[in-house]
Amino acid sequence: MASVHPLPPRDSEPVALHDRAMDNLRFIRETMERAGSFTAVSGWGEVAIGVTALMAAWFGARATSPAEWLTIWSLEALLALAIGAISVARKARAAGMPLLSGPGRKVALSLSPPLIAGAVLTGVLFRDGLMQPLPGMWLLLFGAGIVAAGAFSVRIVPVMGLSFMLLGTATFFLPGEWGNGLMALGFGGLHILFGFHIARRYGG
Repeated sequence: MASVHPLPPRDSEPVALHDRAMDNLRFIRETMERAGSFTAVSGWGEVAIGVTALMAAWFGARATSPAEWLTIWSLEALLALAIGAISVARKARAAGMPLLSGPGRKVALSLSPPLIAGAVLTGVLFRDGLMQPLPGMWLLLFGAGIVAAGAFSVRIVPVMGLSFMLLGTATFFLPGEWGNGLMALGFGGLHILFGFHIARRYGG
């Protein structure tokens, strides 16, 4: 009669190896995602841009001519670009992140074409005396640029861009006299809202 021997305990080492392998893969994936994302978007810079946009909307509401209104918002656009560039450069330098290589360069190249297109169309529409489409066009094109640039940045950035695009689209279907107020809501309110979120979630 054959003797009965108890089965040896199952070796748990393969399970442990599998867990360690999955942890390593997760770490590698997260590291690659961080390396491929531009995280130097400055939340406080966005807030500052929003505040200056609200000021521009206040002055724009008191403009006495279309040319004066356009000048106010054009100066605001230049100021916003300066604030954005300075705040991003400071955050990138503090984090030891290269600004114009890798993801940073891709962000700049993605954002620039819609902004340039907006500037060209602004000149054409102003020349032809078509001021009413400007707020919707600015919001829509700015949002499109942010969505494109957001593909190389943190997840909240393309969400912000989509918000601008939706507001810009709605602006085309709303009364023209609301344009300045909708610009305040977009370039002012959305920048402040998302800026606070970025500052709290991604540091500065």
